[in-house]
Amino acid sequence: MKCKGFLFDLDGTLVDSLPVVERAWVNWASRHGIAADEVLNFIHGKQAITSLRHFMAGASEEAIQQEFFALEKIEAEDTDGITALPGAQQLLATLTELDIPWAIVTSGSMPVASARRKAAGLPEPEEFVTAERVQNGKPEPDAYLLGAQLLELEPEECVVVEDAAAGILSGLAAGCHLIAVNAPADAPRLEDVDMLLTSLEELIIHKNPDGTIDVHRKH
Repeated sequence: MKCKGFLFDLDGTLVDSLPVVERAWVNWASRHGIAADEVLNFIHGKQAITSLRHFMAGASEEAIQQEFFALEKIEAEDTDGITALPGAQQLLATLTELDIPWAIVTSGSMPVASARRKAAGLPEPEEFVTAERVQNGKPEPDAYLLGAQLLELEPEECVVVEDAAAGILSGLAAGCHLIAVNAPADAPRLEDVDMLLTSLEELIIHKNPDGTIDVHRKH
């Protein structure tokens, strides 16, 4: 696979934030009398506001926004147990060293996403696309289209690296190449992704003299 830049999802792709995410949402579910499993099966890869609107159907937008800000504060302040996923730090260091453009494209808000990036010890991305910057969150293509635009690349020149079903659909809808890492076996359109990985450690990146990048998988 050839490309010119990378667009990374954050949670579940570069950082393991599952304990924090689940703590925050299980508490939220119990406060609202909703089964924790029902909430956890819905939220992954989606913007928090999308999940709140889904579970608070019929509530006023003001009430939903209040819940969002309360949840955002909890998630931004609780970074206990957040770690970089295997291969993430090395891969980002390699891209930076080779002067290959990369961005983080996340459904999280800026306060939450930057707290998690720092907690995991990941470098600052060239561009950071967060929930505040797009009108329609994943699985719509907006976030990845903006990521490509900010790197001054065409979508088809970018590789999206994702773990969640909503993000995989978003990257494919944007017309990008797609690497799925640790994606659920029942995720939609897995047959359309370019590469299926269990870990970022499996990736080999080679930059050609013309600036294009070859992306291989370790055999």
